[in-house]
Amino acid sequence: MKKGLIIGLLLIAAAGAARADEPLAQKPAEDRSAEIEARKSYAIPAAEILVFQYLLNRFDRHVYGADYASNPSTARHNLQHGWVTDNDPFETNQFGHPYAGAMYYGFARSAGLNFWESLAYTFAGSYVWEIAGENTPPSRNDQVATGISGAFFGEALYRMAALVLEQGEGEFWRELAATAIAPSAAVNRYSDRERFGRMLYSHNPAYYSRLQLGSSATTHNEAADSAGVKRGELLVNYSMDYGLPGKAGYSYDRPFDYFAFEVTGSSANFVETLSTRGLLFGAPYDAGERYRGIWGLYGGYDYFAPQIFRISSTALSLGTTGQYQASDALALQGSLLAGVGYAGVGTLHGSTDTAFHYGATPQLLAALRFIFDRHASLDLTARDYFVSHVGGASPGGHDNIARVEATLMYRFHKQHAVALRYLWARRDATFPGAGDLTQGRGTIGLYYALLGNDRLGVVDWR
Repeated sequence: MKKGLIIGLLLIAAAGAARADEPLAQKPAEDRSAEIEARKSYAIPAAEILVFQYLLNRFDRHVYGADYASNPSTARHNLQHGWVTDNDPFETNQFGHPYAGAMYYGFARSAGLNFWESLAYTFAGSYVWEIAGENTPPSRNDQVATGISGAFFGEALYRMAALVLEQGEGEFWRELAATAIAPSAAVNRYSDRERFGRMLYSHNPAYYSRLQLGSSATTHNEAADSAGVKRGELLVNYSMDYGLPGKAGYSYDRPFDYFAFEVTGSSANFVETLSTRGLLFGAPYDAGERYRGIWGLYGGYDYFAPQIFRISSTALSLGTTGQYQASDALALQGSLLAGVGYAGVGTLHGSTDTAFHYGATPQLLAALRFIFDRHASLDLTARDYFVSHVGGASPGGHDNIARVEATLMYRFHKQHAVALRYLWARRDATFPGAGDLTQGRGTIGLYYALLGNDRLGVVDWR
């Protein structure tokens, strides 16, 4: 069992919460990227990842025992053993492992490595853990979740932490916030400020962030074999759209120069939503005076747990993101993506916490935001996942997951707003010998929202 993973990560992450002695020296923008490249290290993050894994292994072995009693003999056995799809608890596999990957990624990225180099370190770090961190057979689903989802998750965290620091370098609360967002990246920043103090030059992206606090009530619940559903929840939600298209002078030369990120904490089940998608390769385009957009290949990691079932996916998608300025009083922003990923899905609070399966997963995303005169907005987001048996350990069967979200927000004073949110999710599953399974849940919630700016995300290029 791997439930000690998150605890170990939090304990190690807490060590990074220290204040820098002096703010970074201000330098011309064109010098910053070259300086980071000149000072990068390949050896330091490799050592940090190995030390982190050793400490995590010792912690998990002390608390949970046998699975973590690894040694050279078990490592040799794992090197010779075929890779499997493991059945560890869903939260460990699909939340704990991506967060571990984000930690590996932060060590590499903060040592000056670029996105692709840091992804390679994350993937290699996951391989080392699968072979030598545990004595159980290496797991292909863990390799995907840690090595790939962890990199997508880690880059979003790294950029948000860098943006916090960039807006007020040397300020205590900003240093503290950046450490909480990307704790492993803080290790190098605090240990060698002269070499690794500059995290990233962001090129000043257009972004829109929202922090929402509220509660929701159940409008529809079809639990099937799920138990322990709470009909009311307290929720905290944070989301950011980074690098919104249309800003003059902003380019999309690096992976995740555009990304969308969202996390929701719930009193019912801790993490209800964790999602990030970013542009890996792409380019901006214009379609007349009123439309600006980007298109290309996106990488994404999703984790959704609406109490009765859970789904997590790592995917590559082709798509576009853009803004259409219909008039001075109406703007439309949105994304449309279609791709294929590797996903796991299963019942929450069922007869066992290992009742889930993995498979190759075609998926779709359509997200629209109508912005009315910068006083109100309407967000509509629809997702669909078809989790097949291809690439999984199950003998057959499939899941189809649909998720629809609608949020109406009204800004009543500067960056303060109220929001009404409706969320609907449905799972239809078919498995040989087990029949059909249908689960569905709908909730409606009322929130107070603190906005990152009072424009509700509109990018004005005219």
